[in-house]
Amino acid sequence: MRILRHFVEFPGNLRGGAVALGNFDGVHLGHQAVIGKACQIGRDAGVVSGVMSFEPHPRALFAPGGAPFRLTPFRTKARLIETLGPDYLLMQRFDREFASLTAEDFIERVLVAGLGTRHVVVGYDYVFGKGRGGDVALLRQAAGSHGFDVTCVRPVETGDGLIYSSTRIREALGSGQPREAERLLGRPWEIEGRVEHGDERGRTIGFPTANVELADYLHPAVGVYAVMAGIDHGERTEWLPGVANFGRRPTFDKADVLLEVHLFDFNGDLYGRHLRVGLVEFLRPERKFNGLDALKTQIEEDCRAAREVLAARHVR
Repeated sequence: MRILRHFVEFPGNLRGGAVALGNFDGVHLGHQAVIGKACQIGRDAGVVSGVMSFEPHPRALFAPGGAPFRLTPFRTKARLIETLGPDYLLMQRFDREFASLTAEDFIERVLVAGLGTRHVVVGYDYVFGKGRGGDVALLRQAAGSHGFDVTCVRPVETGDGLIYSSTRIREALGSGQPREAERLLGRPWEIEGRVEHGDERGRTIGFPTANVELADYLHPAVGVYAVMAGIDHGERTEWLPGVANFGRRPTFDKADVLLEVHLFDFNGDLYGRHLRVGLVEFLRPERKFNGLDALKTQIEEDCRAAREVLAARHVR
């Protein structure tokens, strides 16, 4: 999959295809249906298929300084989209100039002149253009005169009638329900990043941790989780069970939030390595302990609980 950053001077061999439009934060099962449809249309018509998304997320431009909310930052989103099979991902730079395009300008300058679009695929609630002035009806109205087709993917629902949405996933993670987030995503929700040096207190009590900064990731509920952690080995990812604490470490009077991951039966050096951490189950809220002995006893119990959770299901 080729990754591009602007619709201007779009490569000729990628023009004239089917393209899925959307922000796709989370790349949940509903998003996957939209992207999968574009890929299918491309294959059936013998043309390229692509995905157009935006970076940074529009919310970062219109509401800077807000709480972190991203489910899938750039690297994660690109990796997930690539597994769905499109030929390209246009991760359009979303700045003031691009945000000023009217819906009509977006159709004429981006879809027609830029991408030479042959078929547009969107979700049922897709809106676009300055002031969110464009919708599916406008796309269909413009399609005839500009020579492209439009497919609108109907809402994708769970077995109990719940529509897949990024908002619902954020709510589930914020309330300590990673299993519900997994149900909507089709996979455990992951945080990934470089392993940083920390205070190394865990090592002194027999539970060394890999510390991962959250950057602009959404902050899940503060507490302890059963996790599966993936260590990159080139094109291969090694998955290991573990337990993680996300929070402020009140026992040590810390104020910043950090994800600390203890991998079971692992003795290697992870500093500087790229780590993917999938949240499987929320075990308990974070709390302050009266000294290291009490903390160590609780960590032992957390490890036991996490092992039981992970053994009861075949995760990866």
